[in-house]
This record gives sequence, structure tokens and C-alpha cells, in this order.
Amino acid sequence: MLAADQGAAPVGRYSDGVEALLSSVSVIPVVVLDDDSWAAPLADALVAGGLCCVEITFRTSAALAAIASLSERGDVLVAAGTVTTTTQVDQALEAGARFAVSPGFDEVVAQRCVDVGLPLLPGVSTASDIMRARRAGFHVLKLFPAEAIGGLRTLNALAAPFPDVRFVPTGGINETLAVSYLAHPAVLAIGGSWMVPHDAIVAQAWSRVESAARAATALSKDVRR
Repeated sequence: MLAADQGAAPVGRYSDGVEALLSSVSVIPVVVLDDDSWAAPLADALVAGGLCCVEITFRTSAALAAIASLSERGDVLVAAGTVTTTTQVDQALEAGARFAVSPGFDEVVAQRCVDVGLPLLPGVSTASDIMRARRAGFHVLKLFPAEAIGGLRTLNALAAPFPDVRFVPTGGINETLAVSYLAHPAVLAIGGSWMVPHDAIVAQAWSRVESAARAATALSKDVRR
């Protein structure tokens, strides 16, 4: 079972895998794909723009095939997003996802990830969520939905009592807001969809995606330098 409460200090280091994978990643494009045939040209555009990580969300029937297709590539780190069930954990692992991302913290889903060896980036939105996740051994957490729950003010408030936690804020972040999030000392990376807008994907406007990815890459480098 996941680590039980053994005092104030968090037990276990189940986030080490995610932390290592994201050590050189600043921006994670969060993608909803309606057609898995779009996965390859989308990845080409992102990689050409300097973004080598992508989260394919379990929000459409095309997600699994897209994850499997991209996982065969050697130039992009693929995450399975919106993982909310143990079945999706197993599907993500079989499809080749390097890690899973969930919108909230669910002990059963987290346990399944630990059992099968799939690194997990679990979502949190409150101090209580963070305490449960830390007690279970997770110290890298997705702050979601970041802007809807108060943005940087909430991030500051939550980071103060949990200095051992690294956050990956996601939800409502755009190119302008990205600067302040990336500059925050408690932030490991950020997730966003401004560089992969759904209308551009549907239109297969890959040059537009590449341009937005290139801008996001330059922005993150400037902030993190």
C-alpha cells in the first residue's frame, strides 16, 4: 500500500521518476486530439519549435492510439493526461506513456501507478490535497486548475507551508501568465494549451503550432536563464 502517515515528514519518493523526466522540461503542451493521425505532424511541429514533451489527454477515443504512436518516437516525451481510473493507468502503460497525469489525487489510481511502475503527476488544488499526496509519498504535484483557483496568489499561499513540494501549474495559463509561473521558485514546469489550440489542430495548421511552440521555448529559456 501507499505509505501511511509516519509523522510530519512525507514518506516515500514516488515522484522521483516524474521529477527526473521533467528536469529539462519547462513547458508541457496539453493536447486534446480528435484524430490520432494528427499526432505525428503535431509532434513534428512541437519538436521543431523546441518543445519535446507532450501530454495527450484521455478526453477522446483517439488518445490511446495517439499515445502509442508518439511513444515509438525517440524525440518526444509522452504523458497520458486526464488519467482518472486504474484501467486508464494500465492502458497508458501498455501504450508506452512515460508518465501519467491526473486532474486530482486519488489513492487507488496512485497506488496502481506505483504498483505497475508508471510515474504519476497527480493533481491538487487545496492544502488538504497536498497533505494527502505528501503523506502518500508524492512531492511533485500538478496544481489544477491553476488560474480558476486563484493563480499565483494561491500558488504562493500553498508553496509556503510545503517547501518540499514542486508544482506543475496547469489550467488557464497563457503566454503572458507563463512568465510569472515559470519564475516562481516552487514551480518545476507548467502545463498549457496556448501553443496547441484546438482550432489549429483541427485545421492542421502545423506551422502555427510550430511558431507558438518556438515562442514558448524562447520564453521559457529567457525566464529560466
